[in-house]
Amino acid sequence: MKIAIGQVNPTIGQVGANTDKIIEYIRKARDSNADLVVFPEMAIIGYPPMDLLEHRKLIKDNLEGLQKIVAASKDIYVICGYVDFDADNPPMLFNAAAFIHDGEMISRHYKTLLPTYDVFDEQRYFSPAKEQHTVMVHETSIGITICEDIWNDMSVSGDRFMENRRYSVDPVQNLLDSDVEYIVNISASPYVKGKNTMKWSRISKLAGISGVPVVYVNQVGGNDSLVFDGNSFMVNKKGEFTAMASGFEEELLVVDLESKNLLPSPLERDMEDIRKALVLGIRDYIHKCGFSQVVIGLSGGIDSALTATLAVEALGPENVMGITMPSKYSSKGSVDHSFMLGKNLGISVESVPIKKMYDLFLEELVPLMKGLPMDITEENLQARIRSNIIMAVSNKFGRLPLTTGNKSELAMGYCTIYGDMAGGLAVLSDLPKTMVYSLSRHINSEREIIPWETIEKAPSAELRENQKDEDSLPPYDLLDQVLELYIERKCSASEIIEEGFQEEMVKSILKTVDRNEYKRRQAPPGIKVTSKAFGIGRRIPIAQKYEQ
Repeated sequence: MKIAIGQVNPTIGQVGANTDKIIEYIRKARDSNADLVVFPEMAIIGYPPMDLLEHRKLIKDNLEGLQKIVAASKDIYVICGYVDFDADNPPMLFNAAAFIHDGEMISRHYKTLLPTYDVFDEQRYFSPAKEQHTVMVHETSIGITICEDIWNDMSVSGDRFMENRRYSVDPVQNLLDSDVEYIVNISASPYVKGKNTMKWSRISKLAGISGVPVVYVNQVGGNDSLVFDGNSFMVNKKGEFTAMASGFEEELLVVDLESKNLLPSPLERDMEDIRKALVLGIRDYIHKCGFSQVVIGLSGGIDSALTATLAVEALGPENVMGITMPSKYSSKGSVDHSFMLGKNLGISVESVPIKKMYDLFLEELVPLMKGLPMDITEENLQARIRSNIIMAVSNKFGRLPLTTGNKSELAMGYCTIYGDMAGGLAVLSDLPKTMVYSLSRHINSEREIIPWETIEKAPSAELRENQKDEDSLPPYDLLDQVLELYIERKCSASEIIEEGFQEEMVKSILKTVDRNEYKRRQAPPGIKVTSKAFGIGRRIPIAQKYEQ
C-alpha cells in the first residue's frame, strides 16, 4: 500500500484556496498511484485560527470545503484535518479529521488531548473526543490521531518541551488495544530549536515499543509568530525511518508502506534550520498580510545586517530597501558598513541624516527642559526620529517595516518604545544576541555577505559618544545564559545563582526583565524559534509586584 503525505502550507481562514490546494494534492497523489493521501491538522482552515473559530460562518465554510474534498476523492482514500461543530455542546467545536473514500465521508475522528500550554489554547474552543476507533484502507487497519494525541504514551520518557505532562487518557494505547496495524498522526506542530530531535526520538521509540509503524504528517509555513517546519516522516515497526519529507517547504511525498529502504536517523542542523525558519516566517508573514516589499533601518550593526540578509533571501533584493540615518554620534564605519552590506545584498540603500532634525527637536524643547542635564531622553529622541522616517517610507511606498532588535535587548528593555521597536514584524525578537552572532557567521560560512567588520566590532546603539552595549548590559555570553534559564527553563533566581552566576547580576537581570514587560506588550509580532518566546506563549502581567 502507498500513502501520500500532503505537506501543505495553508493560509489561515482562506478556506477556498486551501481547499483547492488540497484537491490538487489529491489529484497528484492519485496520479502517483497512492492508495491514501493524508493532510495536516486543520488543513482546510489553517492552524492556529485562534478566535476566528468563534465565527460560525468560518466553520460552515470549512465544512463546505470538506464536501468539495469528499467529491474529489474518487478512487483514493483521504484523511484531512478540519473543524466540526459539537452539536451536543454548543458553541464548542471539534478539532477533527475526516476519513473519506470514493466520494463518501466514511467517518469523522476528533482530537482527544487538547493542549493549553505555551502557544496552545485548544480547550478554549474544542471539546475532547470520547472515543477512538480505527479505519480500514483495503485490508489494513489504521488508527487516526491528531497532533497532541500521540504525545501521552506512558512508555516514552518525557522531556523539557513536554514538561512530563500527562493526560488521563492515552489515545494511542486505546488504538493499540484494538490491534491497529498503522498509526497516522496529523499535526500542526510549530518549529522550535531542538524540538525535532525530541519528536523524532519519541515517535521512533513509540513505534519500536509498540511494533506499529507511524506516519506523521505536519503542516508547513509561517502563520504570524509561528513557523511550521513540515519534516513529515514515517517510521517502521522497529522505529527505523523509511521516509522523510523536506523541511520548511511544501511537498507531496509518496511512501510505500512495504519499503525495506531505511534512512539514517535525522539530525537537526540548528543554525541552518533557524535560518530557514526565519526566512519562511518573513516570506509568509509579508505575503499572507498582503505586502510584497519591506523597509529596514540599517545602523551598520549586526542585528540590522542579519535582518536585511534574511529579508533578501525571503523576498528578493528588489523588494528590500535599507535606510541609513546617521546622527552626530554615528561612526563613519557604521555608515560605510551599511552601504557595504547593501552592495553585497544587491539592495537599494538610502541615506537620511537626522542631525538637523535632532538639533531642531532639542531647540524646540529648550523652554520645557531648560537647565536639565542630557540623559536617556535625548538618546531615545534619536531613535524616535528614525522611526518617523521609517514609517514615512512605509506609508509612502507601501513597504512593511521590519524591526531589528534581538531577544537579549527586548528582555532587558534595551530598546526604545515608539523608536526602534516600531514596525510590522520583529524578525530577530526570539534570537538571543549570541545566536545572532552564530547565525551571522553561519550565513558567512561560504562567502562574505554580512561585512566581517560588522560581526567583529563591539555592539553599540551609537546614541551618545563612545557608547557600548556593555556599558548598560552584562556581557552577552553571560546575559544570554541567565535569560535562557529564566525565560525558557523557568528557573528562579536562587536556582540560577546555584548554577554559579553572581547573585547581584542575576537579581538585577531578572528585575529588569520583569520591569520591561510593558514594552514587549507593545512590540510587533516576532518569529518564534525557541521554546519560550516573548509575546505568544508567554503571559506575564504588567502591573504586578512579584519579586524573585
